[in-house]
Amino acid sequence: MEILPGVGVALAKIGDTRTVVESRIGPPIHPGRSLRAVYETDPLLVLTYHADDTVELVELSHGGDQVYFDGVQLTDRFLADVVADLTARGHAGEPTGIGHRFEPGFAIFSTGSMWAGDLDPDAAEDDPRAVSEGVSVAPYDYFAE
Repeated sequence: MEILPGVGVALAKIGDTRTVVESRIGPPIHPGRSLRAVYETDPLLVLTYHADDTVELVELSHGGDQVYFDGVQLTDRFLADVVADLTARGHAGEPTGIGHRFEPGFAIFSTGSMWAGDLDPDAAEDDPRAVSEGVSVAPYDYFAE
């Protein structure tokens, strides 16, 4: 799935109403109208809504189909390799607490649910390489710490 930095993805864009999103992809996995909703797409789509039921943040998880931007695979790769590939394409990033944010509006992150051995069978138990497990899409300033 290709991200649209600062905008979202084809299925859900910042500012879309919950009604519009759910007309495209159906109801969330968990019933109710929580401000955070998970949708059974591939990859999983996690949306955070404002109180007025418009999309505030679009997130995509690792596993299943991969997430891309500008020809770079963003998920299920070592975080440092993703940053290097994006930088080589002219997309400068800034470190955040769990990953990097990029202009014009997305962030890649590692929560530690995957480890280097998931990608490299020769990785030692204490291999410190972080795995890019997900992508968040919102206006750039959303990711300011």
